[in-house]
Amino acid sequence: MTPMLRLYNTLTREKAAFAPIDPTNVRMYACGPTVYDAAHIGNARPIIVFDLLFRLLRHLYGPEHVTYARNVTDVDDKINARALERGITIRALTDGTLAQFHKDIRDLGVLMAEDVNRAGAPVRFIEPRATDHIGEMHRLIEGLVAAGHAYVAEGHVLFDVPSMPDYGALSKRPLDEMEAGARVEVAPYKRSPLDFVLWKPSKAGEPSWPSPCGIDAPGRPGWHIECSAMSWKHLGKTFDIHAGGIDLIFPHHENEVAQSRCCFGTDVMANVWLHNGFLQVEGEKMSKSLGNFITIRQVLDDWPGEVVRLNMLKTHYRQPIDWTLRGLEESSRMLDRWYEAAGEAAPDAAVPGGVVEALGDDLNTPAAIGELHRLAGSDAGALKAGAGLMGFLPTTKAQREAERVGAAGIDVARVEALIAERKAARAAKDWAASDRVRDALTALGVSVKDNKDGTTTWTVAG
Repeated sequence: MTPMLRLYNTLTREKAAFAPIDPTNVRMYACGPTVYDAAHIGNARPIIVFDLLFRLLRHLYGPEHVTYARNVTDVDDKINARALERGITIRALTDGTLAQFHKDIRDLGVLMAEDVNRAGAPVRFIEPRATDHIGEMHRLIEGLVAAGHAYVAEGHVLFDVPSMPDYGALSKRPLDEMEAGARVEVAPYKRSPLDFVLWKPSKAGEPSWPSPCGIDAPGRPGWHIECSAMSWKHLGKTFDIHAGGIDLIFPHHENEVAQSRCCFGTDVMANVWLHNGFLQVEGEKMSKSLGNFITIRQVLDDWPGEVVRLNMLKTHYRQPIDWTLRGLEESSRMLDRWYEAAGEAAPDAAVPGGVVEALGDDLNTPAAIGELHRLAGSDAGALKAGAGLMGFLPTTKAQREAERVGAAGIDVARVEALIAERKAARAAKDWAASDRVRDALTALGVSVKDNKDGTTTWTVAG
């Protein structure tokens, strides 16, 4: 019997038991990066959170029974502008940015296609690129026009929002309120201020493709249609879970729902909608003007990815998170304690029930981390198994220390010689010499510990 999983659904505003459409193929979609610039630390939050959900689903239903699609937006106004600014092709910009993104999130312990997909088996992790799905976008757009939910006007194809009576069900925004505060582009060819673009003409120098619906001039897709096309192609007309940041609820996810439901005549696009909360830095909204805009790579230059991952998961995913230096320091110390407790132990075959139960309660990561703290004082194998489910403790204490020594560029022979010199000074009760050697070790980035049995151990400081 599959353990209970309860998730908070933005669509219903309730937490309820998760029941997949097909338990042999649980399907999840998450909005991924727009690859025009280095991803910032706020972008890392949904990637880490929904990687954890993917891991949990694989644990509950079996790795061969879970399919995860996380898209890449590689056609967008920001991409066009940045490529022009740098004087490079759009493809060169998107390929380079995506490669950096992959390096960043791999360092955060996020599962990648090569970790999941196996030769000869169905693909279970998919990273679709928008530009590879123009054909699917055409079919969706033409289906919407044929169904009376979209129209052609001055080289554009627009979704007719008033044609969908329950538009706004996801964001819970009444139509009259949305019309009063509409932030979408105002254009004379629109029937309603809320109507949004499915396809538009391309400007000189922009990427372009043949247009749908008999439009003669080449064009390119609007943002919202991309995710509808990619999720349909890889997960079907309806699927289990759609995830993303809270800032995407309106208009992006609302418009995805409208496009997919109206094209296919379905009651839902996804049964469960998950949204993670905002991230701020040291109590303030992250922005370049405040000087607190931090990329993932900038954080990784100072902190191990495992520390960054733990710091992100200490806060429940639906709550806002305050990203602070103090929090990172605390996360680093927590991991040190776990590695010390786990030592060289192998993970147990079974994941501790307390960890699974906590994560099954709408990804209650604070409770799961509390369970890991409890296990750290009692059961090394269970600690390794529980931490492993969450993407922590992938190595033993000795392996981790060796990696840290290598990364710090420490001369091990020099350290061992100094420790021997210090041991001799302590034996001779030459405390001044002992202190001088300790200072020399500290200067090398080494922390020493004198044990009760008379031995001395050392680790990389910090």
